[in-house]
Amino acid sequence: MARVLIIDDDSGVCRMLSELIRRMGHESDSAVTLRKGRAFLREENYDAVLLDVRMPDGSGLEMISEIRAEVSSPEVIIMTGFGDSDGAQAAIENGAWDYISKPVSPQNIMLVLRRVLQYRENLKTAGITQNPYRFEGITGSSSLMKTCLFHVARAAGSEVSVLLTGETGTGKELIATAIHSNSRRSAKQFVVVDCAALPQTLVESVLFGYEKGAFTGAENSRKGLIQQADGGTLFLDEVGELPLSMQKTFLRCLQERKFRPIGGSREISSDFRLIAATNRDPEQMVEKTLFRKDLLYRISAHSICLPPLRDRAEDIPETAEYHMKNLCENYNIPKKEFSPDFIAALQSYHWPGNVRELVNVLDRAIAEAHFDPLLFARHLPTKLRIHAAGFYMSPYREKDQKQGTAQKNGGFPKFREYRQSHLDKAEKEYLQKLMPRAKGCIKDACRIAGISRTRLYNLMKKHRISRLGWESGEGKE
Repeated sequence: MARVLIIDDDSGVCRMLSELIRRMGHESDSAVTLRKGRAFLREENYDAVLLDVRMPDGSGLEMISEIRAEVSSPEVIIMTGFGDSDGAQAAIENGAWDYISKPVSPQNIMLVLRRVLQYRENLKTAGITQNPYRFEGITGSSSLMKTCLFHVARAAGSEVSVLLTGETGTGKELIATAIHSNSRRSAKQFVVVDCAALPQTLVESVLFGYEKGAFTGAENSRKGLIQQADGGTLFLDEVGELPLSMQKTFLRCLQERKFRPIGGSREISSDFRLIAATNRDPEQMVEKTLFRKDLLYRISAHSICLPPLRDRAEDIPETAEYHMKNLCENYNIPKKEFSPDFIAALQSYHWPGNVRELVNVLDRAIAEAHFDPLLFARHLPTKLRIHAAGFYMSPYREKDQKQGTAQKNGGFPKFREYRQSHLDKAEKEYLQKLMPRAKGCIKDACRIAGISRTRLYNLMKKHRISRLGWESGEGKE
């Protein structure tokens, strides 16, 4: 007997689905708010969740990764009366099993539920644990990170090639290590190849190895990194830097799991699992003929995009706490604490170098603070303090500065000032239309605008737009 949770703001739909599930021989609970649904998830283990999108206290799409992160990792079936392709894409990318439009047909929902519950039964029969994964060193509990880790867990449980994309410093090697550590290959080697650091003349010998006497200086045979990864995982970091001349050769090796060392007379087999990473757009590289399309298809059977730190500012306190603890342990000094203005400055910054830059900033703050047990904003680098000061600067002060500059130029503004003033006006008008449409709900506003919560709050603060007072949206998160 399975257990199903129904989260829908229509009590009539909840009663209909509950009766349907009872007739199928299973048990169910129902909630008319996301908050109540979360309470049920904390108390019970479920096999499936039937989830509406537009709820009184937020969007169901935002809750998918949270549900999937539960211990029982229930499957999520989205139900909505406002179906669209973008919503379906977001649901599937976040880990939903299916996306069904309302009105819900009993036959349709029964068919989907039977498939889900049969899948769950097969997992139990096979003795597969739902959420046995460990993610040491990976911090963050934002919806973006939960979605990312959901895909990491999926990749760890399979054998397909994985392509990690994301900006520099987002932790692609850390994610690759997590996939390997949670896979069935964890007992074997995790071999890292930094393609950006390999001279073009040495790429082939480093990857495939060589036989004694293959070239001048080859006094002994040497195993290549692909052979060393036999039974384990080969991690090609910055795979976009792999020379075109080597891409075809590596493609054949990836397809056949065989290669010939330089100077060798026979092929060698290597049972390796490939994880590749790049901070560049692979599709654009293909368009510019810098990367082979067929190789991209082979390495991206499972693609995971790592979110930049600026889009998950809510994760910064936890991430900073984790790395501060490690830094202090390495220096053998007492752990330092953060003042509110220190965290506020960190969260206001845009972090072009992401987590790697954050760690460097924390390291410098430790040196600046010396024996001080509490870190203040004054211990941060000058550029961060300047950015934080500008972030909280009154828009009226900025306006006064621009007017003063225009007066010096005979009343004619500089181009950048003119453009910025019109951009500010457009932003404010957009927010004034967005908040009533979202009924003051921050999550819905982020979804409609396609921006992060932090970005939305920054814009609202900049233009002094309040979420309160909109029709039926007062106080919503």
